[in-house]
Amino acid sequence: MSSDTNRSASNDSQAFESADGVDDEATGGPVPVLAVVGRPNVGKSTLVNRILGRREAVVEDVPGVTRDRVPYDAIWNGRRFTVVDTGGWDPEARGLAEQISLQAEIAVGLADAVLFVVDTAVGITDTDETVVKILRRSGKPVVLAANKVDDQRAESEAALLWNLGLGEPYAVSALHGRGSGDLLDAVLEALPEAPDQVFDAPRGPRRIAIVGKPNVGKSSLLNRLAGQNRVVVDDVAGTTVDPVDELIQLGGRTWQFIDTAGIRRRVKEASGHEFYASLRTAGAMERAEVAVVVIDASQPLSEQDQRIITSVEESGRAIVIAFNKWDKMDEERRHYLDREIERDLVRLQWAPRINVTALTGWHVDRLVPALDRALAGWETRVPTGELNAFFGRLVAANPHPVRSGKQSRILFATQPTVAPPKFVLFTTGALEAAYTRFIERRLREEFGFVGTPIHLAVKPREKRQRR
Repeated sequence: MSSDTNRSASNDSQAFESADGVDDEATGGPVPVLAVVGRPNVGKSTLVNRILGRREAVVEDVPGVTRDRVPYDAIWNGRRFTVVDTGGWDPEARGLAEQISLQAEIAVGLADAVLFVVDTAVGITDTDETVVKILRRSGKPVVLAANKVDDQRAESEAALLWNLGLGEPYAVSALHGRGSGDLLDAVLEALPEAPDQVFDAPRGPRRIAIVGKPNVGKSSLLNRLAGQNRVVVDDVAGTTVDPVDELIQLGGRTWQFIDTAGIRRRVKEASGHEFYASLRTAGAMERAEVAVVVIDASQPLSEQDQRIITSVEESGRAIVIAFNKWDKMDEERRHYLDREIERDLVRLQWAPRINVTALTGWHVDRLVPALDRALAGWETRVPTGELNAFFGRLVAANPHPVRSGKQSRILFATQPTVAPPKFVLFTTGALEAAYTRFIERRLREEFGFVGTPIHLAVKPREKRQRR
């Protein structure tokens, strides 16, 4: 891979990390993102350099010099923000220009506000009007920059840009700096507030919810971890009703464990105190980062066990499966348990599994390493450049099946969020469910994601009317 490609992938990754509100290492806090868009050769990169106060973006009179989304850190009147320079946007483009336009469209979707640059000397074109329609659909605040207003005569031509319906056009000369101060004031009004001063807030204890059916040993596990009888334990199912929080020292760190009521049935089917206990359990799960699903290993896996695992998976929490009451196991039961895991938990091969006996403390010390692996997978982020290189190899080796003479292609991919990891795939058409499952499986093989569900969102490209 060439150095230019590496640089592009690195810049791409930084753009997504800033756009998603991820803490920036240099500044220590999230900053708003401004996407600079417009058709080719209207002076976007020159304007970006003017905003930065330094020559960062490559500028040339040849259209199409900028192709990727390139982020830069900017500051104006004491406020920090990220400027994302984009290539020329032509919604009717094909080939390489189409890919460049797609990058600009993605930048708009990830930005907090948009700076739309128009060449005043040329005036409003059909391409400008098409871009305006897309910007309106995005719902993002738009600041209109009437560029190349180098003298008084051009200001009257800039007034004609009111016809675009985007509000006041700010007459600027990116080359000479004329009007750039007023434009930046308008940009700051459109952007959300960024913290003026960021303090390093200490991370609180990691939050772990202990969930499962009634009477599988959740409270016994909490008591064993706490080293005391923190919660009531009884053979009668349903002893725990309210979630119980407890700060526990394990492995030299403090953890916040939440013991929950046993989930007997669906919330809508519960009644009386079971209904409210189920609601509180759901609330405790929302507060948690990892859910330890406790299963009675001495009993056959039930439909309710699988339903609880599914609910945790859908909530986006990291998962550790703890098979409790291992002291009651014999060789025959272990054989059948292996068969049940292969049959009923095959979709959760990525979840760490531990075998414990909460009553005696056997192998309870294995819980912390499993939690660490699950949390690491839950917070894994793949750089955008590396992610798209992976998809390039994947699609080349295993393209999407052809259906009705058409074949969907993955144009671009990004990971906008972690905890849990979410991937957005920009495609030429819908992807089949079997293909998305294949993608998820390959993502895990390549990048790990131990102990965490993965969410895949597919965004097919809208069909555009040809003129």
